[in-house]
Amino acid sequence: MAGVGVSLIGSLLFAFLYYYTGWLRPLSGEAIYGWRVLLTFPFLTLLLLVRGRWGQVGQIGRRLALGGWRSGLWLLSSAAMLGVQLWLFLWAPVNGQGLAVSLGYFLLPLTLVLTGRLLFADPVSRPQWLACGLALLGVGHALLGAGALAWPTWLVCLGYPVYFALRRWRAIPSLGGLWWDLLLSLPVALWFALEHSPVELWQGGRLAWLILGLGFISALALSCMMLAGERLSLPLFGLLSYVEPVLLVVAALLLGESLSAEQWWTYGPIWLAVALLGGEGVWRLMARRRPGAAPGSAD
Repeated sequence: MAGVGVSLIGSLLFAFLYYYTGWLRPLSGEAIYGWRVLLTFPFLTLLLLVRGRWGQVGQIGRRLALGGWRSGLWLLSSAAMLGVQLWLFLWAPVNGQGLAVSLGYFLLPLTLVLTGRLLFADPVSRPQWLACGLALLGVGHALLGAGALAWPTWLVCLGYPVYFALRRWRAIPSLGGLWWDLLLSLPVALWFALEHSPVELWQGGRLAWLILGLGFISALALSCMMLAGERLSLPLFGLLSYVEPVLLVVAALLLGESLSAEQWWTYGPIWLAVALLGGEGVWRLMARRRPGAAPGSAD
């Protein structure tokens, strides 16, 4: 159950991060992305050292040295895929594509379930299939209302499965792989931060402290996501990913938005799917604690 807990903590942190970016005005989405990567990198480095995971960084470095240009190409591809997703998450809300990206995150768990089942033959329990069906009902209703899918939607729901499948094929350690992804993203992030930051930031004060907080929260959230992806099967990891967009909706409600009667047909089945997954998790935990129960895997 450790992987499930880490996944839920990561979803809470990402939802808070989405809310947190509203405090960073007048920074643009590009500037927020740049500072997020620049400041997440040292916090992640510290986290690796404190948790004794620095060996993962060296392990990937040795593979890179021995593997030549092919290993370098794999690493560059991984960094580029994650970098695009991190940029899109912050760019979309301030450029009129927030709905398209949120729809992509609602579709993402379904594509992760299919990826894990088809490519890696990951097991999917009956409650998980039922949760998948409920989520599909909600997503289907959203698709009927939205019509054609925009490119940010496709980028999210297809890009992340490719990214996680690549890491699994290459057996890339979670936190060490994330460190290399961010390292290779630093030049682009530095350009974004310097090119798009307003004068107010360089004067210090409240905005500068908020930027530091952005890096700390982002490092924790990304680390939780990577650890969960390492410990959970892709189907379970994908279905638990529904917690994040549901929490984003809660954050939006706290900010004063409201759900229409039509939108309840989208969010209601998805929330039921999340509740079903939580119920299955509690049942498994209780089953393992029964006397004489066979020890299960630490998912």
